Amino acid sequence: MTRLELTITALSPLAPGRQKPGGSVSEVENYIAGSVLRGAIAYQILQLSGQQSANLAENGGDFQTLFLGENPAIFGNAYPAVTKIGDKSTVVNHPIQVLPATAVSSKTNPGFTSSGGHGVFDTLIDGFCAAAYNQVYDPSDLQAIAQGTNPQVETYNTFYSQVDNKYYSHDASSRFLTRVGINRRRATAEEEILYSVQVLNESFLKDTQTDEWDNFVFRGFVVVDDATLAERLQKFIENNSCNFRIGGSASRGLGKVNIAVTPGNPPVKSIQTRIEEFNDKLKKRWGLWSVFGQPQHDFLKDRIFFTLDLQSDAILSENWQRTTVVSANMLKEFAKVDLSLEMHVAYSSYEYRSGWNSAWGLMKDVELVTNKGSVYLFSTTAAEKEKWYAALEIIEAKGIGDRTCEGFGQVEVCNEFHQVFRENFK
Repeated sequence: MTRLELTITALSPLAPGRQKPGGSVSEVENYIAGSVLRGAIAYQILQLSGQQSANLAENGGDFQTLFLGENPAIFGNAYPAVTKIGDKSTVVNHPIQVLPATAVSSKTNPGFTSSGGHGVFDTLIDGFCAAAYNQVYDPSDLQAIAQGTNPQVETYNTFYSQVDNKYYSHDASSRFLTRVGINRRRATAEEEILYSVQVLNESFLKDTQTDEWDNFVFRGFVVVDDATLAERLQKFIENNSCNFRIGGSASRGLGKVNIAVTPGNPPVKSIQTRIEEFNDKLKKRWGLWSVFGQPQHDFLKDRIFFTLDLQSDAILSENWQRTTVVSANMLKEFAKVDLSLEMHVAYSSYEYRSGWNSAWGLMKDVELVTNKGSVYLFSTTAAEKEKWYAALEIIEAKGIGDRTCEGFGQVEVCNEFHQVFRENFK
C-alpha cells in the first residue's frame, strides 16, 4: 500500500455542508470529508478525459481501479491544520488527530494548557482499573481544586496535534454568506428570494499586531494499493493542483482549493511499540489501584491489551443490523483471524448521516454512524500477540466497517493520549 499526504489550501470559501436527515437546514462541516475529497478528484479526472496523454480515465482502466475496483483507493478526511501557538496562529506540519472520547477537561475552563485552559487528560485506563477494583471513578480538575472553583470535568472533543510535547487544538472557523436569487428571464435580482450559505473561511489572521492573513489549510491522505497507480495519481494531482473544487456551490465561486501531494511517511512508532507502551502504563496504573485491595478479576494475567480509536466516523453492522460498538467477533472478522479476543470497554456515540451523490444525482442512503473519537478496549492472550500485531497493521491502513473508501472507519491503535493521566494533564 502507498499512502499519499494531501495538503489542501483554501483559495475561496468552502461549503462542505451536510444536511441532517429530516431537517431543512444545511450545516457546514468543520473539516473536509473523505467522500467530498473523493468526489472532487473523480470529477476532475472525468472532466479531463481524453485531454492528457497519461489520463487516468483512459479506457476506464485506472479510474475503474481507483474508484470502482475491488480494492479502491481510500480517501481519508482532511482535518484543519491551523492552530494558535503562543500569540500567533500558524499552520502545523504535524499529524492532525481526533481526541479520544475518554478525554475530559474542566467544565468551566476547558482546553489544553497551551491555550490557557485547565488542561486535558484521559480516563480510559483509570476507569478500567476502578471498575476492576469495584471502585467508583469520578475524575476532577486538579487546577480547579487548587483554586477553589468548580472541579467538574466533561468530555472534551477536538482535533489536535502534538508539537514539542505540547498539545494544541484545531478547528475551522465559518461564516454566513448572504445571496439573492436571480430571475433567469430578466437576469436581475428576484423578489423575495434571499438566502444564506454557511461556509468555512478561506483565510485566518496569523498575527493581530501585524494584521497578517494567510490561507486556511486542511490535511488529508489517500491510500492506494498499487504503487504505480499511486504514482500516476500523484502526478495527476500535481498537474491539476489548482483545478479542484471542494464542496457545494462551486458554480457560485465557492470551493476553489490548491491540493499539494507528497509521499506519506510511516508512523513514528510501530503498532507493536504503541501496544507495548500502553500495556506498560496499564500495569503501572493497575499497581497504584492495588491500595484498594484485591481486584475482582486479574485481567492483566497473561493478556495483552490494545485500543481501537476511531479517527473518523464509522458505519458498522453486525448480523445485518447497524451497531455503534465494535464487538470482539466483528474485530476478528475485520482482521480475518480466529484468535482469542475479549472486549472490555466501549465509549461511543452515534448520529445519522446522509449526503448527495453527484454522479447519480441522487441522495445517499441515511446511515447510522458511530462518531469519530469512539474508543474500544480489547485484550488477547500474550501467546497470540504477534498475530494481532500483523492484523492490526492492516486494519489501521484499510479501516473498519462500510464505505471505508470514502474515509469512514479510519482507526488508530493505542492512541498515545490514553497515557495522559489526571496528575500530568496537558
